[in-house]
Amino acid sequence: MSKQISGIVPIVAATFTNSGSLDEDSFQSLIRHLLTTGASALTLFGLATEFYKLTDNDRARMQTLLLAETCQSESAAGIISITDHSWEVACQRAHDAEAQGADGLMILPPYFLGPSEDAILEHLKRVIGSVKIPVIVQYAPMQTGVRLLPEMFLKLRDALPNADFIKVETQPPGKYVSQLVERSQGTLKSLVGYAGVQMPDVLARGAVGIQPGCSFTEIYMELWRLWQTNKNAFLVLHNKLLPYISYWMQGVELIVKVEKVILKRRGIIASDYCRSPCYTLDEREQAQIEQFMSDFAEWLQ
Repeated sequence: MSKQISGIVPIVAATFTNSGSLDEDSFQSLIRHLLTTGASALTLFGLATEFYKLTDNDRARMQTLLLAETCQSESAAGIISITDHSWEVACQRAHDAEAQGADGLMILPPYFLGPSEDAILEHLKRVIGSVKIPVIVQYAPMQTGVRLLPEMFLKLRDALPNADFIKVETQPPGKYVSQLVERSQGTLKSLVGYAGVQMPDVLARGAVGIQPGCSFTEIYMELWRLWQTNKNAFLVLHNKLLPYISYWMQGVELIVKVEKVILKRRGIIASDYCRSPCYTLDEREQAQIEQFMSDFAEWLQ
């Protein structure tokens, strides 16, 4: 694959009208905006996409719109997250995404009703083995309740050369990143989500990128640039951002709502509507967003 997955890889938000239907115009506007930021890839149907609230028709249209744009990009990869619990369904969805032009996949291992480790490994092998494009396995034990040792991912990488990445969302993620890097001798690459809260630690441990939300990608791009060029300036900017993202990452629905409010304030999407159940911001939280917009105005024009 000519497109590289590293650096900043935002998760694309789902955009809805005020009545709760899919807003295709806003979604296309968002994608086109993100492609101007320099992000190495855009990921669709992560937790920040509210994948668990989408209809099949929503998913099909969003996937078509995103891949139509990323297929025309010379540098930004289009990554589709596969969240189905049955490998029979997940394999078909993975095959369809690859055929439609996806540059990579992200797979959320099955977790409903507590499948065994063998069943999870079988699922991952089946889905990853059904495609040739690079695959990110999303390891999110806090959200799914599924806990896996690094050795499982090492076995997966040995069996399937396109099992290239693990999105590490353990809390904290740093030690797990170190274990993956050291035990695979660098062949298994780590990405980290959680809004980049632990960005300094995980990058120092060998993570190759961050998968945050998408409402202030420009700030993350600046952090990535500074990490490579000026570590002290990186820490200053990250410390300035940290109080905000630490608060917002106290809940998935909280940060999803905040991201949409910021996108609307920036004029990128028309509505900050979230399908129910969703988080309702109080006056103090709204004021916090306004302060954030002021503090980081340089990157949020």
